[in-house]
Amino acid sequence: MDLLDIATIKSVAEYLHLTWDTVKDIHKRRLRARYKNPDIRGVRNIGIDEFAVRKGHVYKTIVVDLDTGRIIHVGEGKGADALKGFWLKVNHYGVVIEHIATDLSKAFIASVMENAPVAVHVFDHFHVVKLMNEAIDKLRSRMYHDEKDVNRRKVIKGMRWLLLCNGKDIYDDKHRERLENALSMNKPLAQAYYLKESMREIWMQVSKSKAAIVIDDWICQAGSTKVPLIEKVANTIAAYRYGILAWYDCHISTAKVEGINNKIKVLKRNAYGFRDEQYFNLRLYALHERNVTSFV
Repeated sequence: MDLLDIATIKSVAEYLHLTWDTVKDIHKRRLRARYKNPDIRGVRNIGIDEFAVRKGHVYKTIVVDLDTGRIIHVGEGKGADALKGFWLKVNHYGVVIEHIATDLSKAFIASVMENAPVAVHVFDHFHVVKLMNEAIDKLRSRMYHDEKDVNRRKVIKGMRWLLLCNGKDIYDDKHRERLENALSMNKPLAQAYYLKESMREIWMQVSKSKAAIVIDDWICQAGSTKVPLIEKVANTIAAYRYGILAWYDCHISTAKVEGINNKIKVLKRNAYGFRDEQYFNLRLYALHERNVTSFV
């Protein structure tokens, strides 16, 4: 086990003249002893997210303690059923969840409303902005396919990064000029872009009441464009307004969960997939205390 702190399963197996499976089983027994039943007592703030295990729409859902950064629940799938085991445990130990951060998943929202109705539920701002980014990308794609002029198509092609990045990060004059040229060619695209840029103002106010004014004004502006893709985003923002403004009650997000998801991607890539589902889940519970490159 000491060797596994600094080396991979393969390296340890070769050094000790054991098979890979033998070393893995030793490790699995140790992980099971430590993480078979993660202690959630004292947990107050959580983040929920899903990730793809493999191709073919196979997902797992994780619950992360936002204060410690450890995974405290791994559920199969990405619907409300994936969280049932966690809520049962919450009720069993009498845990009071105070703040929850999620994306805009309807399944997560319904699960939280049913099982933690008094908790402050914050919708992560990255996923809110992502709605506008997706609308912009669709408008850009349509603009490119509808354009017949070769030179104008050249201007549009490769614009995705400039359209989706933070406008304040564009310091290069050539890039800014190229962006402005593309926006001048299509009014709906320009409207979507400037609405995306102004959306960040929602999270930059001094109070929740001022933020409420900003978000209502943004919804009104987006709806007045009469562009179906933008109107759809405006309706979504209006429906999720309470969870967006909840950020002012508790400044939490799913950023820590997203960071863990990146570690999971590295874990999967280094291991070339997991044949032992239980071992994989145990590895997830231990992810917060070790380098993800270990044990493969």
